[in-house]
Amino acid sequence: MGTIWFFLTSIFLFVLLIVAVIGFIIFKKRYRTASSNQALIITGPKLGNPEEDTRIFFDENGRSLKIIRGGGIRLKMFQTCTPVDLNSFQIKLTTPKVYTSQGVPVIADAVTSVKIADSLIGIANYAEQFLGKKDKEIEEEVSKVLGTNLRAILSKMTVEEINNDRESFNHQVQDIAQQELDNMGFKITSFGLDDLRDADEENGYLENLGRPRIAEIRKKAEMAESDAEKETRMYKARNNQEAQDEENKRLSAVAESRKEKDIKAAQIKEETERARAKSEQSYELEKARLAQQVKEEEMKIQYIERQRQVELELEEQKRRKALADANAYDIKAKAEAEADKARIDGETKTLIEKQKGLAEAEVIRERGRAEAEAKELMAQAMEKYGEAAILEMFIDMLPKYAREVAQPLSKIEQMRVIDLGGSDSNGGAAKITGNVTKTMVGLQESLKESTGMDLKAMLESFVSRGQADHFKTFVSQVAAGDETEEKAQSVDEEGSESDVVENEDDEEGNSKLN
Repeated sequence: MGTIWFFLTSIFLFVLLIVAVIGFIIFKKRYRTASSNQALIITGPKLGNPEEDTRIFFDENGRSLKIIRGGGIRLKMFQTCTPVDLNSFQIKLTTPKVYTSQGVPVIADAVTSVKIADSLIGIANYAEQFLGKKDKEIEEEVSKVLGTNLRAILSKMTVEEINNDRESFNHQVQDIAQQELDNMGFKITSFGLDDLRDADEENGYLENLGRPRIAEIRKKAEMAESDAEKETRMYKARNNQEAQDEENKRLSAVAESRKEKDIKAAQIKEETERARAKSEQSYELEKARLAQQVKEEEMKIQYIERQRQVELELEEQKRRKALADANAYDIKAKAEAEADKARIDGETKTLIEKQKGLAEAEVIRERGRAEAEAKELMAQAMEKYGEAAILEMFIDMLPKYAREVAQPLSKIEQMRVIDLGGSDSNGGAAKITGNVTKTMVGLQESLKESTGMDLKAMLESFVSRGQADHFKTFVSQVAAGDETEEKAQSVDEEGSESDVVENEDDEEGNSKLN
């Protein structure tokens, strides 16, 4: 059951769609639209009420139609629609030989523009007479009507009237022809006579029509030309005279102007020179005045500077005086201080000298006492022990004394001895032992001065008395005890970089020293 219902519904919808398409096609076919340059003439039944719709035309003859201008309309059943073109079209007219009111044969050419009338009755007249005809047939009928009326107007007017007042002629033709075209449903938009010429060229009416006028005009033209030429010559002569007069006036004016200019220039030059002289004089006076002012200002400045210098000098004198007073005070104070110092120094020096003298006297006294005591002790020793015993004691002391003298040399870790050669033997390693020996010799001299003991004399006396063996023993003891001398000689052997340079020649030693 549901399938049957679906099938029937589908058939119904399909039929409805077909009916709608057919209705749309019928509506599309029955609907008409009119463009702005067209009019639709609707004929047939049921056009509507003319009183309610102004587009409906109905007259006493029973004609009825509906005119649509712009827009669209749907045609009812049994109604027809015919489009009508409202554009104007142009017609050129050429009349055959036409005789004017004076019997002059002429031919006229005219151009007119015609269109379908705008009124409902005009469109109705057009539809009744020309609907369905071709454009060429319509143009021929309209041309015949216009040509007939054109010839009618030509025959009523003279050539002069037609030729002289073409605008009036055009209006007359248009007015008469429009009456007939209204019945045909047309309207003349413009009409104009293009040309009017003689039908018989041999007669040449139109050409001869203007000859008297032309002759008269030519005569008048020649007269006017002669008069004009005369007037031109007179005008030229007058102008030349006036120009000459003006030129003379101009030359006179130029000369006068030049004269005035020269006079003015001379006056200006004189005034300029006078002004220049006055200016120069004023300049010199002003310059002198300014120089005087400058000089006065300079004198004022010098005066001010002089006053300032005087003030500065006074200030300087005051400062110097104050400084001199201060210096004098300082000098006085210093002199007093120096005097006090000198006095104190003198007193101190005197006291010091006195004390020094006392000290020196005491030292001398003590030295003398010591020397006397030493000599006394020495004499006692000599007396008690004898000279040999004293000398032996002194000899026993010498090795220890030599060690003490050489003790500073033992502190040297490394020594380089350079022997420069020479004739003497005081260079190199020998100088080290020589220094020790000299020191010991100095001891002998000091001992002699302090005690009166002459060690050298004692040794000589000791040796001379046959004590040579004992002296050799003393020498061996001195040599064995003198470790400083042996260490000084072995310093270069223990050092890592000691160099001993021996030069056999004095000149080579001197060159190496340099």
